[in-house]
Amino acid sequence: MYVIRMKNCAFFARHGVLDEEETLGQRFYVDAALTVDPGRALVDDSIEDTVNYGIAFAVIEKIITGERRFLIEALALEVARALTARFPQIKKAEITVRKPNAPVPGVLDHVEVTVVWPE
Repeated sequence: MYVIRMKNCAFFARHGVLDEEETLGQRFYVDAALTVDPGRALVDDSIEDTVNYGIAFAVIEKIITGERRFLIEALALEVARALTARFPQIKKAEITVRKPNAPVPGVLDHVEVTVVWPE
């Protein structure tokens, strides 16, 4: 097994419970740690047999910039499921979604959630 990590992928989207979050939108940041069964990909130096991270990025982008979700937890799970469905060699997807402008009554860097799929 080996791990592909994609860090701090940034997208503008409109997720959240409050109407203002949908109206205004904000940036969301995604990290993906993908545990991959190498099969012959490493020995054969074969992009076709591994996870093409350009395609993985596009899968993440489509979900994050797509349909509004109230929970970033639901968003992270959807990304994890989509990546494992697209790339069967991914045995575990750990997806973190960060929301820097979470509507809380205080100062913080961001709120983040991590989902691991399959559990």
